Amino acid sequence: MIIDGKQVAADVRADVAKKVSELKSKGINPCLAVILVGENPASVSYVTGKQKALAEVGMVDRSVHLPESTSEEDLLKLIDELNNDDSVHGILVQLPLPKHINEEKVIMAINPKKDVDGFHPVNVGNLVIGRPAPLPCTPHGIIVLLEKAGVKTSGAHAVVIGRSNIVGKPVSLLLARKETNCTVTMCHTGTKNMAEIVKQADIIIAAAGRPNTVTADMVKEGAVVIDVGVNRIPDETKKNGFRLVGDVDFDAIKDKASFITPVPGGVGPMTIAMLMQNTLEAASND
Repeated sequence: MIIDGKQVAADVRADVAKKVSELKSKGINPCLAVILVGENPASVSYVTGKQKALAEVGMVDRSVHLPESTSEEDLLKLIDELNNDDSVHGILVQLPLPKHINEEKVIMAINPKKDVDGFHPVNVGNLVIGRPAPLPCTPHGIIVLLEKAGVKTSGAHAVVIGRSNIVGKPVSLLLARKETNCTVTMCHTGTKNMAEIVKQADIIIAAAGRPNTVTADMVKEGAVVIDVGVNRIPDETKKNGFRLVGDVDFDAIKDKASFITPVPGGVGPMTIAMLMQNTLEAASND
C-alpha cells in the first residue's frame, strides 16, 4: 500500500485551519516569520510552499526575504526583533544560509519557544528527555504517517539510515519513545554489513540523501518503507532535464513492502504540515 503523504498532510492542515479559526475568535492571530537569505532556488521553492500553507490555514505570514549580502549581524538583529515581537509566534530561518553566516549562531539566537523547526539545543534536549517541545517537522511528520497508515510500531524493529541532526537522529529518538515503542538501529556511512541489518527491519526510514541506497534485496517481505530522500537525477524525457527520486528503489520494492512512501508526494508534504502544527501550538501556548 502506498502511503499518500499529500492526503495526510491535507488532513493535518485542515485540522490546523479549524483550530486557527478558534484561536482567532479568542483574539489570537497565529503568526509565522520565515526568513530567507539569498536566492537559493530550492530554498525559494520551499519558502513559497510555506507561504501557500500559511494562507491556506489562515495564519499571518511575516516572511522576510533578505539579499545574499545580508551580514550576520543584521540577521541576528532581525531575529532579536522578532523574538521580542509578541505578535510573532514562530520564527524559521530557511537553511542553508550564505557561507559568511554562522548557521549555529543563528539557530541559537531564536527564542526556543518560537523555534518551530525544533532545532534549538534546548528543544533538542527536551526531545531527548521526553519533555514537551516543538518537534522537528520532518521526523514528526514520519511518525504521523506511520500512525495514520495504522502501522503497528510497538515492539517493531526500526532501522534508520542516516544520522543527520534534521532527520536521522531526531526520528530515531521519536521512534524509541514509549508512545511509539520501537527498537531502533541507526545505520550510517560507518556501518558494516548494512544490507544485513536493514533486512532485519520491520520499519525502514531511509534518510541517506543518496539514490538507490536501499535496494529490493535489502528489504524483507512485508516491511514498511519510509523514503525521506529527495534526489535530482538526469532525465532527458522531462522538460527541466531531471526527475526527483528518493533513497529507495521504489519500483523494485513497492510489491515487497506492506507500506511505502512515494517521492515526491510522501514525506515531503508532511514537513510543511507539521510546521503549521508547530506554529499553532506555539500560538496556543502563548
